[in-house]
Amino acid sequence: MKIYGLEFTSDTIRRISQTLDEAPSTSGRSLARMVCGWRGWIAPSGRPKEAVCRKALKILDGKGLIALSHTTIHSRFKNGLKTDTISFPPSDEITCSLSDLAITIEMVGSRYSRSFRIWKEMLDRHHYLGSGPLCGAQIRYLVRSTAGYLGALSFSSAAFALKDRDRFIGWTEGARRYNLPRVICNSRFLIVPTVRVKNLASHILGRSAARISEDWKARYGVMPVMMETFVDPTFLGTSYRAANWIRIGHTSGRRGTDAKDIFLYPLCTKWQRILNEEPFTGLCQTPRADNPVDWVEEEFGTVGFYDPRLKRRLFNMVRDFYGQPRAPIPQACGSHSAAKAAYRFFDNERVTMDTMLRAHKESTVERIQAHQIVLAVQDTTSLNYTAHQATEGAGPINTTQDGLVGFLLHDTMAFTTEGTPLGLIDVQCWARDPQEKGKRDRRRELPIEQKESIKWLKSYRATDEVQKLCPKTMLVSVGDRESDMYELFLEAAQNPCGPEILVRCERSRNRKTGEDFLWDVMAERPIAGHQVVRIPARKGQSAREAHLEVRLACLTLKPPKGKQYPPVTVWMVYARENAGASPLEWMLLTTVATRSLDEGCERLNWYAKRWGIEVYHRTLKSGCKIEDRRLGTAESLEACLAVDMVVAWRIHHLTKLGREVPNSPCTLFFEEAEWKALHIFVTKTPVLPDREPTLRDAIRMTASLGGFLGRKSDKEPGTTALWRGLQRLHDITATYRLLLPYLKSDP
Repeated sequence: MKIYGLEFTSDTIRRISQTLDEAPSTSGRSLARMVCGWRGWIAPSGRPKEAVCRKALKILDGKGLIALSHTTIHSRFKNGLKTDTISFPPSDEITCSLSDLAITIEMVGSRYSRSFRIWKEMLDRHHYLGSGPLCGAQIRYLVRSTAGYLGALSFSSAAFALKDRDRFIGWTEGARRYNLPRVICNSRFLIVPTVRVKNLASHILGRSAARISEDWKARYGVMPVMMETFVDPTFLGTSYRAANWIRIGHTSGRRGTDAKDIFLYPLCTKWQRILNEEPFTGLCQTPRADNPVDWVEEEFGTVGFYDPRLKRRLFNMVRDFYGQPRAPIPQACGSHSAAKAAYRFFDNERVTMDTMLRAHKESTVERIQAHQIVLAVQDTTSLNYTAHQATEGAGPINTTQDGLVGFLLHDTMAFTTEGTPLGLIDVQCWARDPQEKGKRDRRRELPIEQKESIKWLKSYRATDEVQKLCPKTMLVSVGDRESDMYELFLEAAQNPCGPEILVRCERSRNRKTGEDFLWDVMAERPIAGHQVVRIPARKGQSAREAHLEVRLACLTLKPPKGKQYPPVTVWMVYARENAGASPLEWMLLTTVATRSLDEGCERLNWYAKRWGIEVYHRTLKSGCKIEDRRLGTAESLEACLAVDMVVAWRIHHLTKLGREVPNSPCTLFFEEAEWKALHIFVTKTPVLPDREPTLRDAIRMTASLGGFLGRKSDKEPGTTALWRGLQRLHDITATYRLLLPYLKSDP
């Protein structure tokens, strides 16, 4: 549970309750300091985040999660101050020039000091808002001259959210929360009414702006770069305008009234770059939920939505999409209000593909850590939205003659060496710019950063980030012939602790080792042995077994002509089929040492698992119907795509796991109501078994709803039958839950 940016885990809450049980009279200050010490909550100034922790403890007490005593809740200090009246000059009107006054700006001491009482009485007597209270961190000043006290001002924490201010700065949600402490508010500014000196107000504002940064940093450890203030429109803000403050908009006000003008004053020239800096949070930095309700909360529990309503909406939508993967959004959501909420969710600027998939990637990392070798297979597919011309941001996906428009999707899926998908590691989605027609003809002149082929390097770097979190697992980046890029081999060679590389060589690249072509050199190598590889069925071709001759070598590749790259040493596995009209021929380049026939056959089997990502893409398009989503913008489509990609992974994962661990209980993936409704519907009997079916039996029953016959000669069901079955199972389970009370009451 996150409160005021502080993460309270169940262990922390349990420890707080135990402390209060052992010492009920613990003061709020002591308890907050203890909790800050446990969790390492230290402010930039080096002091514990005591104040915000005390507020969070009161919220936990209000929720009934802890029980604070009266002594703990209330401060040991009373709110009242000394009531003795302090007289301060000037009592007579001052009308002189600014140069005649020797002005000093003094920082006010603690709330028990004399200077604080002067400041408070001055504000209470002359300012229309009084002396407070002020919010959050705060610094107060008194303006003094030889004639006495001329005025007072204060600075405090900035407003949490302001529409016009946030738009002016260009803040994202994460950047605002991260950099808000660098913005401070000029919450009070007063010149005593008896003082009438021209340019005095702007002079004081300039003097205070010159020193507030250092004073604030000395007290709170944060260097502010922006000041804000709010001015009643009746005052015009003349003094602030004269001091070069910028009016950027107005507040919304309470219930549409009392709106005030917003003025900003940058304290340094690089304010925009500093304030727009995004917080760096690596994968697996957010604590996971202790007891997730289902797989949806397990996959998306750490999603970076600051609004809990968005998280609840996401959970409900993923469940709906998984229950009916082929259904349009209104049908999947089940009601007009839920569908409307889903469209609003996807249109929300805070809902992005990266934000949602980040949580899934963290779950993927946990699954990867349980394996010694994991294949990170990357591939590109196109999403055709030609039929939905209303979609903004789509670009050409094929030739200009056919006029197809849509988006390109390059994703990286983690697979076990047996072919079970563990989850997504990287997802890149973009639309081509129609104005860049002819860019292909200039590809040799462009740097790699300006080519679409940079996608392979980005995917490798994302895999490298996961590799750092999984030091006991060897990740192997696998790609087809399109990934045969010298830059990819070079990056892997320069990163010895990073992922390994396994790609299929493209003959047209004309790679050389020394002065000879790579293919000619490998063809002359002696045969190390033979290997049988099963080739999946493709369009117009049935599945078959290919008998391959295997040749091995360790060679040094020569860099492409015109590139000032160093040579790279790689291991080669050359496998060729000698029979058939279209013999299979694979030339694999890898950074994994391959010295023996067994190791070479293992590399071939690894590459054969690349077909799994093709199955995943088919599941995404045909099973989840992502190309049929009717959404108006590229951003909303990407957000919807993130949900569908995880749903498609889940279906693919379930299919493969049913073959790996068939005897596991079906409750690993099916809820109690689901498997009971499934059993009753398929067996046509209300009598339930004494124990839940195995995962294999539940998957086969589900697939039977999608057309799987389950004959003796049939193999295990695939993703197509499974997603069709899940579509029907959703309605069957809903009917079962509706009739369950009547079934229980039946004598």
